[in-house]
Amino acid sequence: MEKVNRIRKWGSLVGCLGVIFLFVFLLADSSEKTPLRRLLSSKRNVRESNHNVKLITSHDEQVVVNNGLVRVILSRPDGHVLGIQYNGIDNLLDTEHEEYDRGYLDVVWNEPGKLGVFQRIRGTTFKVITANKDQVELSFTSTWNSSLRGRVPFNIDKRYIFQRNVSGYYFYAIFERLEGWPQVEVDQIRIVYKLHQDKFRFMAISDSMQRIMPSAKDRAKGQRLAYPEAVLLTNTSNPKLRGEVDDKYQYSLENKDNNVHGWISEDDPAVGFWMITPSNEFRTSGPNKQDLTSHVGPTNLNMFVSTHYAGKEVGMKFEEGEPWKKVFGPSFIYLNKVSEGDDPLTLWSDAKVKMLNEVNSWPYNFIQSEDYPTSDQRGSVTGQLVVRDRYIHEKLMWAQFAYIGLAAPGEAGSWQRESKGYQFWTQADKEGYFEIKNVHPGDYNLYAWVPGFIGDYKANTTITITAGGKVELGILRYGPPRQGPTLWEIGIPDRTAAEFYVPNPYATLLNSLYTTTTSDNFRQYGLWERYSDIYRNQDLIYTVNVSDYSKDWFFAHVNRRVSNRTYEATTWQINFELETVDTNGNYTLQLALASATNAELQVRFNDALAYPPHFSTGVIGGDNAIARHGIHGLYWLYNIDVASNLLQVGKNIIYLRQSRSSSQFQGVMYDYLRLEAPPEN
Repeated sequence: MEKVNRIRKWGSLVGCLGVIFLFVFLLADSSEKTPLRRLLSSKRNVRESNHNVKLITSHDEQVVVNNGLVRVILSRPDGHVLGIQYNGIDNLLDTEHEEYDRGYLDVVWNEPGKLGVFQRIRGTTFKVITANKDQVELSFTSTWNSSLRGRVPFNIDKRYIFQRNVSGYYFYAIFERLEGWPQVEVDQIRIVYKLHQDKFRFMAISDSMQRIMPSAKDRAKGQRLAYPEAVLLTNTSNPKLRGEVDDKYQYSLENKDNNVHGWISEDDPAVGFWMITPSNEFRTSGPNKQDLTSHVGPTNLNMFVSTHYAGKEVGMKFEEGEPWKKVFGPSFIYLNKVSEGDDPLTLWSDAKVKMLNEVNSWPYNFIQSEDYPTSDQRGSVTGQLVVRDRYIHEKLMWAQFAYIGLAAPGEAGSWQRESKGYQFWTQADKEGYFEIKNVHPGDYNLYAWVPGFIGDYKANTTITITAGGKVELGILRYGPPRQGPTLWEIGIPDRTAAEFYVPNPYATLLNSLYTTTTSDNFRQYGLWERYSDIYRNQDLIYTVNVSDYSKDWFFAHVNRRVSNRTYEATTWQINFELETVDTNGNYTLQLALASATNAELQVRFNDALAYPPHFSTGVIGGDNAIARHGIHGLYWLYNIDVASNLLQVGKNIIYLRQSRSSSQFQGVMYDYLRLEAPPEN
């Protein structure tokens, strides 16, 4: 009996200590006013950190998956992400938005000749693909038939994958069209996450693109500027942001650089929300296409398909009855945290490490869809690319750091407008050697472009990739467009306008992120208006061997402001001297454009009023790179024959006129210009 009493006394003491411990824990947490429910949720997460992946499907309208680190709530059968619980936070997503408007897949599409339709993809059938202690894969499928006019004509299977001891989850989507289905055009496919507004204020896109961001409410109270997405912040919750410009296009990246971006909640302890894209094989238009990342909301995106910085011509177009199938993703939604008191910026460093781990793990071996080939079901291509240009060097030159890729069969350069198939790209080493790994089986052409040289390379043969196959191409020779020796050149053939003069922005229209270095000046708002300030009464005049293109060649050929809403076309001049004129052959003007938006570039030689012009591009382009703070859009190359009778001994003038002037956003960016003499024998 005495022994029993001793046990009871010890039990009472332990119970009292437990109550005291819980009371102290609540006091320590009271500075953040965290409710008991959240505390208990946090403790539950800690206890479950070593648990199996758990799937709860008992609710008719929701599915819950919990791997002990992350707890995700999905709508059933829609497949929208309603909530993400992590590190004691009830929901990383913004509950001020409707449940269907927090985490979702959407499509912008249209029937030919009709306006675009925005559609969130809602599943109609829910299915468990895999469910065990190590992994859960879920499917939310939307099936189309002819009675569903008004919905995009695809079967769409949204897949979510959760794994044991993984701090996040994977998402991919399978799009399919069957024979006999109607025509359709698709301009956008993307994933969207709208995060908790009161928590996520710090955005990180790259090592140099990181900042505290305004809120959606700050934007709503701001002054809208000439381009719809741009807002001047006039009344902000953070006084340091007042007077700045916010525009989501200021944070765009090229596909090749767009592997990880996201947000940090600096509440103590801090957490991060990251979109990781290990491969670009399912993205469109090659490695240099620019696209959105994260922006005010706080919003986190993954753009699978878009017409940004390219125009409607890169949208997907399907003919009547055309079958098609493609897997977009997987991408990885990664969540991380730091210990209390640690620097929240270490979350960015950790996210980069995680991204590299995911890249090195690609292709994944745990995807359950047979439409996603594993590593042993893929092939590879190796070779060496060299350049032959006898006017630069008598010997072959290495294609140093060339961009080399496999894409759907087509003409040279067609890859930058190709959007239906997969593309696989790599960058050669300094000697032009390359290896393209993990290629889906199928038929491809091999394409390349080489920094420092104009034009596009295409191998002459179709390349067939088989499972486990290794294609060795040996030495490939590229002869870039060239008719004769160089007389003069302007710029660097690198498909951007970055080397030209990018002016400082207006002091009243700054984004402070880009004020510490001039290399990112092009991301500032309103630079198109600066041309009118610099060239008030006379257009740009460039004199060969006197002018410096980094100072004297404006980065964009835009219109001049006449009044607040009126613009006029502008004509640039290139002045140059010729000691002799060879009448035995034609000269050549190599004209490479880095961007074009509803523009017509007319070229005249020594006659500013020649009609018709000696050359015209016609109306080209829709990439909007000028308005959207890009330094390039799509690449255009023109090899212009110049009859010798158009030139003269002594002073010559080439007139470049961008003739379309209904908007301040019309214009072109030049990549490179070169005048060549007639060919030498």
